[in-house]
Amino acid sequence: MTQPLPALTDLHAVRPAIYWADLLLSATLGWAAFAVAAAEPLGSPIGIASAVVAVFALYRAVAFTHEISHQRHRLPGFEAAWNALAGFPLLLPSFTYAQVHFDHHRVATYGTRNDPEYLPFARSAALTTVYILQALIIPALLVIRFLLLAPIGLFSRRFEIWLIEHASAITINRAYRRTASAALIRVVRRDTWLLLAMWTILIGLGFLAHNPEAWAAVFGKGHAPIVDAFIPVRAAVLWYLLMAAINVIDGLRTLAAHSYESSGEPMDKAAQTADSHDIPGSLLTELWAPVGLRYHATHHAFPGIPYHALPRAFRRLSAAMPDSYGKMTQPGLLRTLWALYRKGMRAA
Repeated sequence: MTQPLPALTDLHAVRPAIYWADLLLSATLGWAAFAVAAAEPLGSPIGIASAVVAVFALYRAVAFTHEISHQRHRLPGFEAAWNALAGFPLLLPSFTYAQVHFDHHRVATYGTRNDPEYLPFARSAALTTVYILQALIIPALLVIRFLLLAPIGLFSRRFEIWLIEHASAITINRAYRRTASAALIRVVRRDTWLLLAMWTILIGLGFLAHNPEAWAAVFGKGHAPIVDAFIPVRAAVLWYLLMAAINVIDGLRTLAAHSYESSGEPMDKAAQTADSHDIPGSLLTELWAPVGLRYHATHHAFPGIPYHALPRAFRRLSAAMPDSYGKMTQPGLLRTLWALYRKGMRAA
């Protein structure tokens, strides 16, 4: 892409009301649907429908971590609210992504072995397959990382630094390593305490609800649990399935976001944009690529533009550069994924 990009300076203004309304609506709908699904017997039609709503609503809420990476200083209090509503209950605190994502945009690291969000999928169909399948075990790894290992790290500085360097980043590149700076250690420690406090309360309430005698001992015999004893078990199973579904959907979206044809050498901004995809699609596309993620090439061209302005940015760029920009626009998810998989098969 040799033609210079047009200026889009008027599209960089952040509208906080849109961010707050979208996040609160997504999280409220998601957790309400989750509660309904957990209250229904496993396999019931209402429970399944509610679980599907919970997956897509909470996935949309989770996707705001990408915006936090780019707009956190322009949205006071938003990151803390996001952690409380989505990050902590889903074991995805913002420190696992917000600072890491910048290495995906840097000219020196994009497409290289130091890029946390890039692998040579175009050269290996097997790598693509393994990447999607591993999404099914990520919820278990999150439980181990934050509910089993995190408490140990709070009392062992050496182990805490190891966790930060090796197990505190949401990445697709397992070779990526973080630097345990003093500032990052403070953030990780603070958010770990808050996350563990929330989960201690949730697990404690689940235990009490599952054991009427224990509930009576804590709250008195006149205060019977308002939920049946199996709801905590269903909620735990549903949480795992929900997180697995979110990871699979986001994994497919990630595969469609780029061509993944980097040779491993650094790529400038124009090359990054050319290696990225826009999939404008329809309103249904917003389900699997929410919060502006379907305009990934536009985002790489102008990473400072907030998600609510990306559709307008895409339309302007498409009109100003129909030939070069049209090459980065894909018709849909399945065709984009199949094209990537075929490249991997031919390379193999």
